[in-house]
Amino acid sequence: MKNYLKLIGSVASLGLLLCSVAVRADEKAVTIVPPDAKYHGKTYGECAAAFWQYAFALPVEGHPFAAGPNDDFSAGQSGSVWFWSAPEGPMTRTVRMPAGKALFLTIRDVDVSSLEAEPFFGATEAEQREKATRYADLIESVFVTINGVPVTNLEEFRFSTPQFEFTAPTPWIFGETGGTGTAVGDGYFLMLELPKGHHTIHYGGTFRFAPGELFPDYLEEIVLEKDITIELTVGEE
Repeated sequence: MKNYLKLIGSVASLGLLLCSVAVRADEKAVTIVPPDAKYHGKTYGECAAAFWQYAFALPVEGHPFAAGPNDDFSAGQSGSVWFWSAPEGPMTRTVRMPAGKALFLTIRDVDVSSLEAEPFFGATEAEQREKATRYADLIESVFVTINGVPVTNLEEFRFSTPQFEFTAPTPWIFGETGGTGTAVGDGYFLMLELPKGHHTIHYGGTFRFAPGELFPDYLEEIVLEKDITIELTVGEE
């Protein structure tokens, strides 16, 4: 069942330039970093790899993949980018983030690594990438709204990571024994710059596995839906 935890847009105008949605806090704009841009020198795929490294290194207790509505969002966060992920929904979390930080929103994604059990085990980069791509292809109905405004063209925000190395504690979120391993991830992400004030982010998506597709002996369809609302305050109020 641990493996279920992991299963656990840019606006059409202006091409791939920064897009904005209205915010009610101070009438400034939320900035979505374009899919082909780098943020502080990293591509989206590289940022996604950094997200997974952050997630794998966290202890099981209070882990964001299994967090409750009131768990500490700041745990393990550092630097100019804070990472967001959450368990399967529906759930509403009320959190705070310092001003001047970007939010890397994990919408729906999957990884395959050398430390996990089947079906999420892959010994080589080729095996990890093939499985991660195949499972991410099963993501459907992805959506994001920010302060009531839908983000469009989310298909442009699907990325695969380079193969990356990580270190996990014992136990870790996907197994009883940690260590150093390698992995590849694939899925949907947004890098957001948010002005001070209150923001509501509603997002989610669905994994749909045909009978036997994920676990050969499980002959029923597996549908994993995520529906998360973030009530986020940036800076002090």
